[in-house]
Amino acid sequence: MNSALQPMTDEILNLNPEAQRTTQPLVALYCGSRPGNNPIYKEKAIQLAKGIAEHGFGIVYGGASIGLMGQVADTVIEHGGEVVGVIPEFMLDYEIAHSNLTELHVVRTMHERKAMMAERANAFIALPGGLGTFEEILEIATWGQLNQHQKPMMLYNVNGFYNALIEQLDHATEEGFLPPQHRAKLIVCEHKYQIFNAIKNLEHPAKFVV
Repeated sequence: MNSALQPMTDEILNLNPEAQRTTQPLVALYCGSRPGNNPIYKEKAIQLAKGIAEHGFGIVYGGASIGLMGQVADTVIEHGGEVVGVIPEFMLDYEIAHSNLTELHVVRTMHERKAMMAERANAFIALPGGLGTFEEILEIATWGQLNQHQKPMMLYNVNGFYNALIEQLDHATEEGFLPPQHRAKLIVCEHKYQIFNAIKNLEHPAKFVV
């Protein structure tokens, strides 16, 4: 592990509540540790992150400095927003933790990462990404279906990226496996303004049930 992170790691592995320094309500952003092949993904991620900060929100995300993850963190910071990163200890060697965040939490497991992000977030947005992004937004949607939270959940369908997933979710509803009221909780947003409308009236979230 990076020796510069060791003091913070020792503190955060105990999940010390005094380490929480944010004052803004937070939005969880799930997104790729790669930038993608089409420049539109980076462009739209920057625009979204800028708008989130300008609307008075910070973000909580996976803590990396690379790919879309690093881009959204940098953009929120540049525009005066607060950024909370949550990264498992075993990922430090290859995801390169961001060194300029409001808070960086180094946790033991992926489960702790996801639980902390869910606890701190007011809403959840999935930008384009890979397996981890798919898993995170679908898990948080499952928790919503099980009444563990009532926070907004959104797919940011940049460049039609989530068309196939949207089709699969609708197919699951048509085949009787996904109740329509739960399918409706996962909001599809084609434009950033739809996201801003969904989050602008959010207040600090109640405690997350895990």
